[in-house]
Amino acid sequence: MCAIVGYLGAKSAQEVIVEGLRRMEYRGYDSAGVALVDGAGTESAAVAVRKKAGKLGNLEKLIDEDPLPPSTIGLGHTRWATHGAPNDRNAHPHLGAHGRVALIHNGIIENFAELRAELEDAGHVLLSETDTELAAHLLELEVESGADLTTAMQRVCGRLDGAFTFVALDARDPDRIVGARRNSPLVVGLGEGESFLASDVAAFIEHTREALELGQDQVVTITRDSVSVTGFDGSPAEGNRFHVDWDLSAAEKDGHDWFMRKEIFEQPRAVADSLLGRRGADGALQLDEMRLSDQELRDVDKIIIIAAGTSFYAGMVAKYAVEHWCRVPVEVELASEFRYRDPILDYSTLVVAISQSGETADTLQAIRHARTQRSKVLAICNTNGSTIPRESDAVIYTHAGPEIGVASTKGFLTQLVACYLLALYLAQVKGTKYGDEIDQVLCQLEAMPEAVAEVLGSAEQVYALARSYAERRSFLFVGRHAGYPVALEGALKLKELAYLHAEGFAAGELKHGPIALVEDGVPVFCVVPPRDRDFLHDKMVSGIMEVRARGARTIALAEVGDTSVESCSDEVVRLPRVPVLLQPLVAAVPLQLFACELATVLGLDVDQPRNLAKSVTVE
Repeated sequence: MCAIVGYLGAKSAQEVIVEGLRRMEYRGYDSAGVALVDGAGTESAAVAVRKKAGKLGNLEKLIDEDPLPPSTIGLGHTRWATHGAPNDRNAHPHLGAHGRVALIHNGIIENFAELRAELEDAGHVLLSETDTELAAHLLELEVESGADLTTAMQRVCGRLDGAFTFVALDARDPDRIVGARRNSPLVVGLGEGESFLASDVAAFIEHTREALELGQDQVVTITRDSVSVTGFDGSPAEGNRFHVDWDLSAAEKDGHDWFMRKEIFEQPRAVADSLLGRRGADGALQLDEMRLSDQELRDVDKIIIIAAGTSFYAGMVAKYAVEHWCRVPVEVELASEFRYRDPILDYSTLVVAISQSGETADTLQAIRHARTQRSKVLAICNTNGSTIPRESDAVIYTHAGPEIGVASTKGFLTQLVACYLLALYLAQVKGTKYGDEIDQVLCQLEAMPEAVAEVLGSAEQVYALARSYAERRSFLFVGRHAGYPVALEGALKLKELAYLHAEGFAAGELKHGPIALVEDGVPVFCVVPPRDRDFLHDKMVSGIMEVRARGARTIALAEVGDTSVESCSDEVVRLPRVPVLLQPLVAAVPLQLFACELATVLGLDVDQPRNLAKSVTVE
């Protein structure tokens, strides 16, 4: 997630902004930039910009070599690339056509293509690949037509589809900065004779602890001494004022004790961001980075998914979705084993590589082997410009934003979203599902952020459950169909974070050996399929009864309204009603919360588990 800072006051804007960006480096980024008003209040006032790919130190070196003018108004940004590669040209801030307006942006503008075409037809030259630059041009057009910056922002936001947070300044109006929020966060810092805008309070906590949180579809105007809020339509509105009583470390984590816990609670937004911009003007599913032609996809008669760890379990879910919706056979392989078994590959095989970082060494070597065999490769990745997407024929970016906790949470859910989108896109191209059927599933996916938020609303129940099992040293996880990979992922999270024995099984396999592990008091998490799959659901309930009869403590993850699990379960964690193929998006969340809380109770470092690294870059 990009970091935003805006400042208007009496201090050096450059110092305030760069320090604010440094405090948000934990968010992850691939470029950084600053814009200041030079000569504020004079006829020659202009915007001075410095921006550079790479870490903040690169930007500071550039400023040392080419200093910015003194200024008390400015804005800064660190970018996590979405539209366009991570380079100097695409770094923020972006300017309007005449350099009067500077703008920074988090999010994705979905109607970017049509607005860009409109500007280019009018003679505008856009210097970057970003969707952000067109917003800067549109905003400058409005202020040059006579609108003040606030009105201009309201008008521009009314034209945009998607999710976005903007902060902008006008060189000829040096007494205000204007921001706008839809979906992505934006908070105001309320100082004495100074005001701040930022993506979170960590940016300004050294200067003030008084803050104002903006609501959805709101525009905010800050001056040195005042703040006013409106809706996109110009109607008066109010933000939510609060006092920040966290220290800096907690502020970086939005008040949570761990980055991982913060990232668990970011999942509704991460899932929503991963779905942005996926519909074309005709409503059909579109994948912007799908560089494979429709004919190349129609020629695919086998898919091999390669991944490691949590990504491997996302691939297992993908197998269910692709085979059900597309009727194409799918194999799911551990990347570390793939090329050593001499796999059968040819031009009609599509290899799908899933990697959060895009640098996973064994996955990278696997796709290189696949390409030597003439197979097409599609990457599912969270890091724009990383090696695996660069060496693949196509990519689906997950837009989860950076994940600081080593144990993946929002990375997993957004990989699931990307897998569903790939399956639907293949079904669209191959004609195995009608357009209205694909639209129905897309609508169900678009409802998932709310469903994930609903699960997070019951976090306290899961935390209490974790505390009650703090003395246990062995846990089992079982599931059927798409719930089986969820069981594996739940066990992995507990192993990673709490260093306990945890095993995941397909529920139907229990009686073929693993049931020997069941003893008096052992906790067994049971991912219960939705009731609309009677044959799966009833078999799962029978499995719960079987382990409970042997002394297990059974914890059922079951949809709201499913009363059949109550008589055979010691605890029931309720899930929203969702289709069976989408259930992993909600069923994984309580297991993440459980592992995080249990590790916390045991006094362990949740964000940095022993022996683990975020990205495995050696085979």
